[in-house]
Amino acid sequence: MVWMGLGAGWMLITLGLVLVPVVGGVAANLLQPVFFASFALAARKQLSGEAPEMGDLFSGFRRGLRPLVNLGAILLIAEIAIFFLMSLLGLPGVGEGDEIVTVTDYVRLLQGKEWILLVGLALTALVKGALWFAPALLAFHDLSTAHAVRWSVFAALSNAGAMLAYGVALTVVFLAGALPWGLGLALAIPVMLASTYTGYADVFEDSAEATPAAS
Repeated sequence: MVWMGLGAGWMLITLGLVLVPVVGGVAANLLQPVFFASFALAARKQLSGEAPEMGDLFSGFRRGLRPLVNLGAILLIAEIAIFFLMSLLGLPGVGEGDEIVTVTDYVRLLQGKEWILLVGLALTALVKGALWFAPALLAFHDLSTAHAVRWSVFAALSNAGAMLAYGVALTVVFLAGALPWGLGLALAIPVMLASTYTGYADVFEDSAEATPAAS
C-alpha cells in the first residue's frame, strides 16, 4: 500500500507541475530523476528491514540534488531533440499551418506517417534505457552527472538483452494493467518503481557496490 501511495504521490505532483504554465513542464522533467532516486532509496530501506513511508518520496531531494537535476536536464534536452526530429520528419501538429481540431482530424493527418511515431518511441526508449541506472547511481554514490551517465550507458549496453527483456515485460504488464479500466496500473506502477532499484542492485551491487565511485 505504501508503494501504491508513493506512485500516486509522484504522479499527482508531476501532473500538478505540468499544469503550471510555462515553467511547470520544465520543472516536472527536471525533477523526475530526483523522484526515481527516492524510489531507489525507499527500496533499499525496505530491503534493510525498515518499513517505507510516504515521506520517502522526497528522500532524493536530500541526496545530491544538483547532479540529479542535471540528469533531468539531459533527459529533457534529449526529448526536445527527438521531438524536433519528429517535426522535421513531418509529424502532424508540429509544423507550420497544421491546425488540429479533433482527435479524428489528427488521426486522419497521421495516416501514412505512423512510422514517425515509431521512430520517436524507439529513440525515447533508447535514451531512457541508456540512463535507466543513473538516478540510483547518483543516490548511492558520490558521482558527477557525467560519471553516472557513463556508467549507466555502459551497464545498459553490457546488459542489452536483459534490458530488452525487461522493457518488453514492463510493456506487457502496463498493457495488461490498463485493460480493466486502468485499475491494474495501481499495481503495475509500484512494480515498475521498485524494479528500478532491483535492476540497479543486480548490475552494480552484486558484483562490487563501490566500483562506480572508485573509477
